[in-house]
Amino acid sequence: MPRGPVDSSSTPRFAGFATFARLPRLDEIEHADVAVVGVPFDSGVSYRPGARFGPAAVREASRLLRPYHPGLDVSPFERLQVADAGDIACNPFNIGEAVETIQHAAASLDSRLVTIGGDHTIALPLLRAVAAKHGPVALLHFDAHLDTWDTYFGAEYTHGTPFRRAVEEGILDTEALSHVGIRGPLYGKRDLDEDRRLGFGVVTAADVLRRGLDEVVDALRQRIGDRPLYVSVDIDVLDPAHAPGTGTPEAGGLTSRELLEILRGLAGTNLVGADVVEVAPAYDHAEITSVAASHVAYDLISLLAVKEKP
Repeated sequence: MPRGPVDSSSTPRFAGFATFARLPRLDEIEHADVAVVGVPFDSGVSYRPGARFGPAAVREASRLLRPYHPGLDVSPFERLQVADAGDIACNPFNIGEAVETIQHAAASLDSRLVTIGGDHTIALPLLRAVAAKHGPVALLHFDAHLDTWDTYFGAEYTHGTPFRRAVEEGILDTEALSHVGIRGPLYGKRDLDEDRRLGFGVVTAADVLRRGLDEVVDALRQRIGDRPLYVSVDIDVLDPAHAPGTGTPEAGGLTSRELLEILRGLAGTNLVGADVVEVAPAYDHAEITSVAASHVAYDLISLLAVKEKP
């Protein structure tokens, strides 16, 4: 029987260690099917810093999560052993070294990972680690931004470049790449042209509004098929009304409800790993952003526990 969260009837939710959802630490159990791991790294940001404090904020906001997910009809902590693996400590002054550290640390964890960032730079080493086990993976990327630019100030590894690097390295299945929630001004139309050339399909925030959730989910599922799937969620996919605490906010985003419902529509897909990034608590109010991120992480864990689409 998996060891689950601390019993809130005996220890108040505001007391005790701030592990994700009050789950056991990885060193307290023999093996974890799913490990929640933090990566407090934000040296790849191009605007507001502060996402290095995201993992701690999301853990703190996760105290109120409960063990049964009615939307997916699953008790993930009963079906799977889930544990908090702590943080991957990496060099904040050397992006290249940090990327290598994150990759090796992720590969050494013998569990499926739900990772809390940190900025979006960390998606590249996480994808490398997943692809080493599963081969090139399908990618579902929730974000206001494409993150397929080539360089920033000549730097190849930043929070705006991970998915271009991943395509170049052959670790993504280019038949099954999707962005969801894209919006806001770009540097030019060529950004979209280059993104399309890399193999990405785009569902804009406006598409979600106009087409509706069911149609969007069906299209995403068709593109993903039964391939191994990695989901990367930049919290700025949400409108600033729902996620003000992030580094590069853009007006006109998804609501928390829309994001969670799209994720729940992925039940039964072959999810092999996921991340939630770009929570910058210094710009947050009343934990709005970290609460949203904690629920996103919880839904991703629940998807890993669901055997088939309800």
